[in-house]
Amino acid sequence: MEKVLYEELFPEEFSARLNLCPVAYLPLGTLEWHGPHLPLGADGIQAEGLFTRLASEVGGIVLPMLFVGPDFRHKIDPETKEEFYGMDVGSIHRPGVMCSYPDQQLIGSAYYISENLFGQLLETISFQLKRAGFKIIVAHGHGPSSQVFSRMAGEIEKTVGIRCVDCITSVEEEKLPYQIDHAGANETSIVMALRPDLVKMENLPSDPNEKPLAIIGSDPRAFASPESGEKSLRITTKEVKRKIFLALGYSHE
Repeated sequence: MEKVLYEELFPEEFSARLNLCPVAYLPLGTLEWHGPHLPLGADGIQAEGLFTRLASEVGGIVLPMLFVGPDFRHKIDPETKEEFYGMDVGSIHRPGVMCSYPDQQLIGSAYYISENLFGQLLETISFQLKRAGFKIIVAHGHGPSSQVFSRMAGEIEKTVGIRCVDCITSVEEEKLPYQIDHAGANETSIVMALRPDLVKMENLPSDPNEKPLAIIGSDPRAFASPESGEKSLRITTKEVKRKIFLALGYSHE
């Protein structure tokens, strides 16, 4: 089996892969509640699965997944001083959340850093990868982390001198169907396709009228399937491959 994970490569293997395709893939993971049916590392697992496929098809090297990242929601209770972030914050919802619930610390979530600190982390990682010989970074995973990477792409390219490719949109700026909810049908389907051993649908309420806690998107009980996950993976792989080839200076695949 082809070795694509950075941490498993010997120096001569690293040099060989780098010389063939100087692309680094950075999975932007978290350790975060993803419902009772998905593992806490679902973000990084999905990103690593996508990148492993890309590295096998295109070339390049997959970095170890990060487990820290920012989030759109961050709140400190003025009385208890408890810190809530991400899906902990039940009183602030984006469209598509399946049910209302009070602020609470969700089991296993341990990932939050400020957007400013995360930006510094991305810039430092980019510098180190440029130093190691990479010319392109591809990053994806946790939604807020992916958004920060996309927003910083131009700045990183200017200050560090390494190209940045996101997996949020296609070359034509159309939204790609990869990790577009939170533990809903999309993410559940992707984990089903990549790691079926890590999906426990029986942990979700059997009553369809009982809505699962802290899930955004379509109900995975009704709409998730490994076939849907494979389709998302196939579409995204094809479109990100096009973006990588353009970044490498190829006009076509």
